[in-house]
Amino acid sequence: MCRFLVYKGSDEILLSKLILNPTHSILKQSFDSRLRLDTRRGQNNADGFGIGFYTEPKLGAAPCLFTSTTPAWNCVNLQRLASKTASHLIFAHVRATTEGSLSEDNCHPFCHGSLMWMHNGGLGGWKQIKRRLGERLADKWYLGVVGGTDSEWAFALFLDTLERMGHDPSSQPVDGFGPTVLRKAMLKTIALINELIDGIPESVVQAENVDTRSLLNFALTDGHTVICTRYVGSSSDEAASLYYSSGTLWETRVPDPDSRDYQMARSDKGADVVLVASEPLTFERENWVNVPTNSILTVHNQTVMVHPILDQYYDRNPHHRRSAAFARAKGLETNEKASARLGTPTITTPSATTETETQRRFLPIIPFGNTTLPRVRTPLSHIEAANAPAVPIRSAPQQQPPSQGNIKKKRASLTAVDTHSSPGPRDSSPVSPEPARNEFGNPNKIAQFFPELSMS
Repeated sequence: MCRFLVYKGSDEILLSKLILNPTHSILKQSFDSRLRLDTRRGQNNADGFGIGFYTEPKLGAAPCLFTSTTPAWNCVNLQRLASKTASHLIFAHVRATTEGSLSEDNCHPFCHGSLMWMHNGGLGGWKQIKRRLGERLADKWYLGVVGGTDSEWAFALFLDTLERMGHDPSSQPVDGFGPTVLRKAMLKTIALINELIDGIPESVVQAENVDTRSLLNFALTDGHTVICTRYVGSSSDEAASLYYSSGTLWETRVPDPDSRDYQMARSDKGADVVLVASEPLTFERENWVNVPTNSILTVHNQTVMVHPILDQYYDRNPHHRRSAAFARAKGLETNEKASARLGTPTITTPSATTETETQRRFLPIIPFGNTTLPRVRTPLSHIEAANAPAVPIRSAPQQQPPSQGNIKKKRASLTAVDTHSSPGPRDSSPVSPEPARNEFGNPNKIAQFFPELSMS
């Protein structure tokens, strides 16, 4: 699976400040991906890379593309170009092949006219739907596919869908197609992919053990609006990770041109810079927002909007949980912390409140998905079952001391009791100084109110 990065800013930025320099840049992710678990070739995205960026309007509305099958960390030309090229809208992608051979035709991003597209994931049941997907396309979109990846075929399906909606994908409008048009076309494209997958005969699914679940993290732009999705064709699984960050300036923490310690600075409530990435470029996670599973993210004029995708996998139940086992079986990680725990049932006594239940109250609720599938999906594969976490069996926790309540009021009242009960003269101050405390609190008060806890 791949890693991608999107930058959209009101001002131009050097490509090197995104691709080369940050602590966890997209170049670093090509050989040290923290959220890609596929270890068949190490944590490498070494099957080529691609950079797409928009230039000055006088040079045309189409983006400039630079792709190579050389690993990103080993491309000298990338180092040279990135340090001398600036743009206000940048796509970057490092590839780990799932479909298609190692060739420049299969390197992301793909473009047509002013539109640019890239993908992280895979289409479910791809070998079973490829012919029917191609049959649905108009000839010009069918013949326009030059590579062998499911990602490029998905882009062709998007272009065909956009044209059927009454918009010419080759027109290159001055102000773009608009966020509403692009968002609707993206949602229709995902719906068509699901429709093709649902059309696979059940006998074929069972006989060939077809995995019909898709991972569709798409990124699309027309040079003005950016549309990104985080999607999985399932109601019980998490999608591959996706984050975004916004602020007023992407800069180093110290005024050193060689510094790799970047941050998203925010001087006001507005946003001049938006980043969308498979993995954060910095390790300050508080600056990065999780995009919920099965959501569509729209960036227009540096304004970020996130909407749920309301399809057959949507669930209005706020307590609906998803499992990370499928994404991990594909060599990917999800955004959610303790996602494996959320997807695994926990056996507890009915009256006990376990640690897992307590943590769930403070985890983000992701109200997306559907508890009822329109068809029986493929069961867990052997790899997925092996990677799935074991079911924890917890015993009932020991009874805890009563809640402290209002600490200041109790401390004052307890001090007054100590003062009245002591044989010595009363202190004129209303609150006497507390005796020495250890790491568990005041030992005298613990012994007074909880004698069973005192040591003999």
